Amino acid sequence: MHSSAMTLGDHLDELRRRLVWCILAPLPIAIAAFMWAEPIRNMLCEPVMAALVANDLPAQLQVLSPVETLTTDLKLAFVTAIVLGAPWILVQVWIFVKPGLFAHEKRFVRLLVPMSMVLTLAGLALLYFVLMPMMLNILVSLGSEPPQRLPIGSSVASIDGPQLPMLPTLSEPPSNPVVGQMWLTPDNRIAVVVPMDATSVEVLSMPLLHGSRLAQQFRLSEYLDFVLDFALGTAVAFQTPIAVLLLGWIGVITPETLGRFRRYAVFFAAVIAAIVTPSGDLFSLALLAVPIYLLYELGILMLRIAPPSAVAQGRVFGRLLRMVESDKA
Repeated sequence: MHSSAMTLGDHLDELRRRLVWCILAPLPIAIAAFMWAEPIRNMLCEPVMAALVANDLPAQLQVLSPVETLTTDLKLAFVTAIVLGAPWILVQVWIFVKPGLFAHEKRFVRLLVPMSMVLTLAGLALLYFVLMPMMLNILVSLGSEPPQRLPIGSSVASIDGPQLPMLPTLSEPPSNPVVGQMWLTPDNRIAVVVPMDATSVEVLSMPLLHGSRLAQQFRLSEYLDFVLDFALGTAVAFQTPIAVLLLGWIGVITPETLGRFRRYAVFFAAVIAAIVTPSGDLFSLALLAVPIYLLYELGILMLRIAPPSAVAQGRVFGRLLRMVESDKA
């Protein structure tokens, strides 16, 4: 039943208390994330690095300002704190609204919140492990010109003209490096041994570029903004089954109606993908539109399994078990 014992002042005090608790968890997470910002940054940059290497381009991102890395790490720390602290924030919201809900209303919330979290995690995992690598590989390859391929000479003696110096290809630096030594690395870089001080040396490297009129050099802050915008849009788009359930529960749509409008769902999936995709290219749009449409079908299935009457009476899992048993029979 609804709580009637609390006054307006009591509600405001409880709201203030929950807001304080909502801040307590994300704050230490943000501090820890800032201290570990480099591994987080490297993880997010891994898809574009792999795409650049796959297209024989230098795996580097540009930093065009002395404070760009710092501001980027601060932003990543803030976003990480919000993402990892979201379950704690939802718990505090639930504690605040729970006294004002009827028993059947609580059952709806208990079903939707875990489902929303699972869908968000599934969307982010699909984005990082599948969509981003495929999309970046295609986009980087489309922005590159094919390299000029020459036949390999059969021997040094067969080279016409003056003899040119040849650099060895080494996967690791020499065991006893000498200042001035140079070699090629397997990832198409020139490495040079240079002095650090009177007693030590270091190896510097420089990527080799194709003789192309197009130079693909991505900026760190712009790339991470692209990734975070795409992640936010994907997380929102993956709430499609939640939207379908809510519309079905309030009587706006039925599973039969949704089944008849599948052809329009394909169009709306493409529209949502176009809004969510930050790059706006057709390939990225198609990659995201497919899972969004599949989520539409999942929403229809969930609405059949969990109609509002079954949720209000707490019979969703029993209904699901009966459907599974009937399918096996």
